Amino acid sequence: MEKRMIVIGAGPGGLAAAMLLASQGYEVDVYEKHDRVGGRNAELRLGEFVFDTGPTFLSMIHLVEELFEIAGRNLNDYMDAVKLDPMYELIFEDQNLVMTHNFDEMKKQIDENFEGSGEGYVRFMKETGKKLEALTPLLQSRMDRLIHMMQPKVIKALPELEVNKTLYEVLSRYFKDERLKMAFAFQSKYLGMSPWECPGAFTILSYMEHAYGIYHPIGGVNQLSQAMAKVVKELGGRIHTGNGVKKLVIENRAVKGVELENGETELADEVIINGDFAHVMTHLVEPGILKKYTPEKLEKKKYSCSTFMMYLGLDKKYDLSHHTIVFSKDYKKNVEEITNSRILSADPSIYIQNASVTDPTLAPEGQSALYILAPVPNNFSEVGWEQEQEVFRDLVLDIIEEKTEFKGLRNHIVEEKLLTPFGWEHDYSVYKGATFNLGHQLSQMMIFRPHNKFEELDHCWLVGGGTHPGSGLPTILESARITANGIFEQYGKKAVPISPLPAWEGSQ
Repeated sequence: MEKRMIVIGAGPGGLAAAMLLASQGYEVDVYEKHDRVGGRNAELRLGEFVFDTGPTFLSMIHLVEELFEIAGRNLNDYMDAVKLDPMYELIFEDQNLVMTHNFDEMKKQIDENFEGSGEGYVRFMKETGKKLEALTPLLQSRMDRLIHMMQPKVIKALPELEVNKTLYEVLSRYFKDERLKMAFAFQSKYLGMSPWECPGAFTILSYMEHAYGIYHPIGGVNQLSQAMAKVVKELGGRIHTGNGVKKLVIENRAVKGVELENGETELADEVIINGDFAHVMTHLVEPGILKKYTPEKLEKKKYSCSTFMMYLGLDKKYDLSHHTIVFSKDYKKNVEEITNSRILSADPSIYIQNASVTDPTLAPEGQSALYILAPVPNNFSEVGWEQEQEVFRDLVLDIIEEKTEFKGLRNHIVEEKLLTPFGWEHDYSVYKGATFNLGHQLSQMMIFRPHNKFEELDHCWLVGGGTHPGSGLPTILESARITANGIFEQYGKKAVPISPLPAWEGSQ
C-alpha cells in the first residue's frame, strides 16, 4: 500500500506538491477550507465578471511546463497562456514608458527617453542573466541544514546574493535616471519589500520578465490552480473543498494527521502545509508545542506589506494597456510610508490590470473586469480600515482618473468588491494581512527561512511563500518541487528532474 499524504490548502504550492506526489503513486488528499481551489490564486466572480484574487500574470512559464511534464501531462492541454507584449505600461509624473519583451526595441526606447542609457540596459541583461544562472541552484535546492549551504554550487552562488547591497544600489550601477531605476525596481513589491531594503540579488525579478516574458492564461492566472487540481484528480488524488483543517494531530512532536473542522480525524504518513506560515503555526498547532516559532517569536519576525484591492466590473471597455503601473510623485516616500512609517499614503502607487483587452472570457461583450491594487501597510500598522476604506477607495479612483486614460471610471462601475488588509487576514487567513508572507531580508532567506522539511515537527513539510525559496508563483512552485523531492528521497524514490534555465532569446 502506498503511503498517504495529506496536503493542507489548495493554493498553487499545495496543488503542485499534490500533483507531483500523486504522479508517483502516493495516496493524496488535499483539504481546502474555501469552496474552490487556488487560495490567493483563486478565481473571484462578481456577477458576470471574472477576476484573479491575487497574482495576475505568469513569469518563468517553463517551470510550470516542467511540473506538468513530470506529472506526465502537457500544460497546453489544460491552459491557454498568451504572451503579453508590451508587458506593461509605467506612468511617471512626466513620462510614460512601455516595457517590452523585445530586447532591441527596449534598448532603443531607453536610449530615446533616457539619453543613451540603453548601454546600461544591455549590461544589466547580460550580467543579471549570469546572476540568475548562478542563483538558480539556490532556488531549487533544499536549504534545511547548514550542510546544504556547503554544496559547491551553493558556495559558488553566494557572491551573487550581493549581501551588502540593496536592489536600489545594484540598479544604480546600470541606470542614472531615477525613473529608469524604478522601472526595474518596482518588482520588489512582488515580495512586499522596498527597493531600498530588498537584497541586491532580486534584480533577477525584473530580469526574468525581460528575458522570458510574461503570460496571461485565458480565464486568468487562477486557471493554473484549476489545471493542477484537474491533474491531481486524474492521477487519483482527492481534493476536499469546503473542508478546512482545525488542527494538526501531533504526538511526541510528530504530525500523525489532521483534525478537520467537521470533527473528523484523518491520519497520514506525511502532512504538507500550504497555509500561510505564521497563521498556521498560531492556529493549527496547540500552544506550548513549538519552541522556535511561538506566537511571541512569530510576531517579532519581519513581514511583507499588504495590498488594498479593488475588483470592478465595468459596463465599458477601455482600449488601454493590459497592465499599467502609476507611480506616486515621490516613490521613495510612498514605499517608506508602507514599510516603515506604516501609514496610509496620500499619494499611493497603483497597479491596474485591464485584462479584458486580451481576454474576452472575463466579462460580457463590450464590458470589462478591472483589477486595481495599491500596496499598503500590513496590519501591524493598526490602520482602521472600517473607517478608511471608502476614503482610500475614492483617493485611488481620483488618481487613476487624473493620471491615466481610464477617464470617467466611476460612471461605469456595475460590480465592485473591495479587499483590505483586514479582509486578507480574516477572509484568507493571511497573518497580519501581509499578502506576500514573511519578508525576504537575508535574515529570513534560505536556511534562515522556515524549512521545507519543517524543523520543529516530524513528518511535516511546508510549501508556499512562507518557506524556502520564498514568495511569488515561480518560487512557490519550486518550493513544491523541493518538498516533493524531499519526500521521494525519504521513501527511496528517485527525485524529479530539474532542467537548466532556457536560453535567453534576446540579442547577445
